[in-house]
Amino acid sequence: MSKVVVTFEYEKETKNSVRYQEVPEEGKAPIMGSLYVQKWFAGNTKSLEITIEKKD
Repeated sequence: MSKVVVTFEYEKETKNSVRYQEVPEEGKAPIMGSLYVQKWFAGNTKSLEITIEKKD
């Protein structure tokens, strides 16, 4: 099993959600790309971190 922490930065607001764009590590391709989070949860947050764990 391996864990990766993916960082996202605010991109724009849509009707009911906030769109975040992944900030990939230098020299690596994005893992997830864009992430949509509901406005009621995101609030005014400008950056998010998500931990992804692969299980075999």
